[in-house]
Amino acid sequence: MARKFLYFVAFCIVLVIGGRIAYELFQDELAEIALVPSAEFAPVTPLEANAYENVALWYSRPGIGVKDPARWQPAYAKDSTLLPASANTPAPPFAVFFVHPTSYLNRSSWNAPLENGGDPEAERIARIYLRGMASPFNAASEIWAPRYRQATMGAFLTDAPEGARAIEAAYADVREAYRYFLSSIDSDTPIVLAGHSQGSLHLKRLLAEEVRGSPAAERLVAAYIIGWPVSLQHDLPMMGFPACAGPDQTGCVISWSSFAEPADPARVLGYYAATPALDGVPPGSSPMLCTNPLTGSYGGSAPASANLGTLVPEDTMEKGELVPGLVPASCDKRGLLLIGPPPEMGSYVLPGNNYHVYDLPLFWANTKADVIRRAEAWTAQAN
Repeated sequence: MARKFLYFVAFCIVLVIGGRIAYELFQDELAEIALVPSAEFAPVTPLEANAYENVALWYSRPGIGVKDPARWQPAYAKDSTLLPASANTPAPPFAVFFVHPTSYLNRSSWNAPLENGGDPEAERIARIYLRGMASPFNAASEIWAPRYRQATMGAFLTDAPEGARAIEAAYADVREAYRYFLSSIDSDTPIVLAGHSQGSLHLKRLLAEEVRGSPAAERLVAAYIIGWPVSLQHDLPMMGFPACAGPDQTGCVISWSSFAEPADPARVLGYYAATPALDGVPPGSSPMLCTNPLTGSYGGSAPASANLGTLVPEDTMEKGELVPGLVPASCDKRGLLLIGPPPEMGSYVLPGNNYHVYDLPLFWANTKADVIRRAEAWTAQAN
């Protein structure tokens, strides 16, 4: 199960990691010490079938109102002289199911709690992530983002069976939330699946096990599997949907992982190569899916002038503004998305110029325009 892919994120958030020399020599060991739970795995009781009827189990859903983090709309920077025409583009009706990335870093348990409001820090971070990562989809008529018993960061840093069991338990919650989402929207409403990091890992499996071959497959506008590797050879055939080849295609998969240059993705590629994909086979050197977010097409390059707006956050990541033309995008032969020289985005850039935390904010406005365009294409085909 996706061993260690998320360890980079841990070092940007957790402040217990010491000096640079120790970091370089013992980074894997330090991550395990800092983040892998020492407690035994406590079996996670499956949620009741109707659990997600409870509004408290959703960060975002219809009816939440101004407290819905996914409905946040950042403003363009005051010195932006030309606002994209798509900034206020209306969209046809569509519903989004968004799964947030890992926000639980606690070593006290393998899965985040849901009862009694959950872990306060994990809840705070999750809402910040939703403001920056789910908000590009806010042209949707409905956005649903569940709370779930996410696997703690340390579950991804160990070969112990407890880690795999924690990830399995988290997926079970996501699956139940998705089923409730489908039962709650109109049966003819087109759907978008989106997530980042751990959220994308769960969506990969959801596509393969729940969406593929189901009636909902015909309603899929696109699946945005961002910040988690998707193998062209070993994942996509199992997911049952093609890579999006162009900006108007529907029923397809979009994915990218962002690195500034010079990029050092050796560890990410090493873990990707050795971790079994959806077909159970380690991908080795087979390329990852790289959708260029500036063109909406598979592969290729686009200049910074094509970037409609990067969400540049304040260092707390709770606020930010859109800056057009900040970064370019180019897919390399390995399936990594290269964004040119390192842009100033904040304190959470990961080792190797890995911009994992900023995968969606880097291309906020283009992602919003992309999903609107695909929803329009789906609607036109259906009518």
